[in-house]
Amino acid sequence: MKYTKLMKERIRRVNVIFKELGYDLAEGEISDNTYSSGFEKDSDFCGGFFIDDDSKFLEIAFTFSFSPRMAAFIQERLEEMLKICYEYGCYMNIQKFEDFNFSVFSKVYFAGLNYYSLKETLKDFLFCVDDIKEIIEINSEDQEE
Repeated sequence: MKYTKLMKERIRRVNVIFKELGYDLAEGEISDNTYSSGFEKDSDFCGGFFIDDDSKFLEIAFTFSFSPRMAAFIQERLEEMLKICYEYGCYMNIQKFEDFNFSVFSKVYFAGLNYYSLKETLKDFLFCVDDIKEIIEINSEDQEE
């Protein structure tokens, strides 16, 4: 896939800022007009990001996956999860495949993308994800066992 100069610059800029913020990046993937990569800090998976050639913003994402047996449990907490997303300026998406996925997203416009704006966006995004983990009773100790 051949990217435009603008797309190449966006990819470079995003990678540099993530690294300046102390994140390790997974090798990026190229698909159609989209670049995606994962990011982590201190060996804890934090999320992924997407850069679309036709878009004016960087999209950051984190996905929770649940078995279909958990549907009622999650449905009881859905309104509170939506409120948490709204509080932190994030939005969400729910998809059902074999498992069902609850994804949390945040965006930063490329026109305003700099070290500070990405730092603050990531801070709110990670608080949102952590608060949702708390609501659905996922904690670090459970994940390490």
